[in-house]
Amino acid sequence: MAVITWFLVACWLLWAVARLVGVDRIPYFSSVLIPAMAIVPYVAAGVVIPVAVAALTRNWLALGVAAAVAAVFAGIVLPRAFGGGKPHATGPALRILTANLKFGQAGDAGLVDLVRRTGADVLSVQEFTPAAADRLDQAGLEGLLPYRVIDPRGGPEGSGLYSRYPLTRLPDRGPTTFAMVSATLEVPGTSPVRLTAAHPPAPLGPDAPRWRHDLREIPPATPHDQVGIVAGDFNATLDHAPLRRLIGEGFTDAADATGQGLVPTFRPWPPITIDHVLADKRCAIQRVKVYYQPGSDHRALFTELRLP
Repeated sequence: MAVITWFLVACWLLWAVARLVGVDRIPYFSSVLIPAMAIVPYVAAGVVIPVAVAALTRNWLALGVAAAVAAVFAGIVLPRAFGGGKPHATGPALRILTANLKFGQAGDAGLVDLVRRTGADVLSVQEFTPAAADRLDQAGLEGLLPYRVIDPRGGPEGSGLYSRYPLTRLPDRGPTTFAMVSATLEVPGTSPVRLTAAHPPAPLGPDAPRWRHDLREIPPATPHDQVGIVAGDFNATLDHAPLRRLIGEGFTDAADATGQGLVPTFRPWPPITIDHVLADKRCAIQRVKVYYQPGSDHRALFTELRLP
């Protein structure tokens, strides 16, 4: 029984160490390491297994190690459920909605109604097809968000930004697998804001290097001293090292900041949180809510913030 106890403790210990050192940055074994990091919150919940087995077998050394591992996982995961303080920001409010349309299927009147109900000032869309663009126009999106910078394409490759305020398209920083449009947003009463619709490919098989590359192509939080905001499907959770590196360049993850960081946005089993709004850390995140999207395997993510 001691062998089984120590085997269980070792499994959770290795998982905790792997998360702390960011093993998913390693190109080798990406097909295993990246999915393993995606389910860290579930692994953290499961740490009760080695703790319970060690306690039941009265293996006190193993229990001490298991308890230490549990504390590490708690420190990694639990802060996402509680949020934290926010900076003092006195600029205008900005409401952002991001939605993955699942090959354009969810780009319809339901999404337009969600824009209306949330009062969104900005809509970021991914997996945005020409057919979805036409349906959104027919459903009246232009009357709500008259400005746009869009790049609709077939399959999962298109993206777009719609806005209540004027948008000016910005050049791409570099080639990316899918379209990730960027624009300058002219919000009344403050300096221009740089917006980016993010959508790196899913990091599976040969797309893992492209995922890492495309995350590196996302501009930092303060490009040219502007406030930067990135909204979209990052195909990454807060346990993936490339996303944490990007956040470390001056961003705040809106859901994490408001205690919503464990709410799943991608519904296939197990549900995980891969859609994000990253805002310049000088922004004050006021509210985050996740909405069901008929026709999509993603939920829409709404964020209300105050600009600095």
